[in-house]
Amino acid sequence: MITPYNDEYFMKQALNEAKTAYENNEIPVGAIIVANKQIIAKCHNRTEQLNDVTAHAEIQAITAASEYLGAKYLKGCTMYVTLEPCPMCIGALYWSQIDKVIFAARDTRRKKTSTSDLYHPKTLVTNGLMAEESSLLLKKFFTEKRD
Repeated sequence: MITPYNDEYFMKQALNEAKTAYENNEIPVGAIIVANKQIIAKCHNRTEQLNDVTAHAEIQAITAASEYLGAKYLKGCTMYVTLEPCPMCIGALYWSQIDKVIFAARDTRRKKTSTSDLYHPKTLVTNGLMAEESSLLLKKFFTEKRD
């Protein structure tokens, strides 16, 4: 039997968070963290709302997952995020010791970080899942900002 709780299912949930960010006039990035096929954190960018440059979706999700687990390390967890994490977020992911990071779209405006040695050595990083959907939402957001 095929479980509906697969990588695509979870990335869709992250994309839903990105859409919430978009609706709130935030850069549309969403992140979720999963443990044992259960979502333990759902977050999106909140930098404008909180007036905080560190309020990226990934940072928000790490904090929420750590609270949920009552632990500072996210071993056994996977993060699904709609955009390639920035160096700040990779640093936080490093210290969280998360097992896996799956991101959708590459951040074409910054240096590629997905193969960076900034991630924890035990963290598996993959990308490209639902990249087109994520990229389209980001492009729409920035096109509207320029108009």
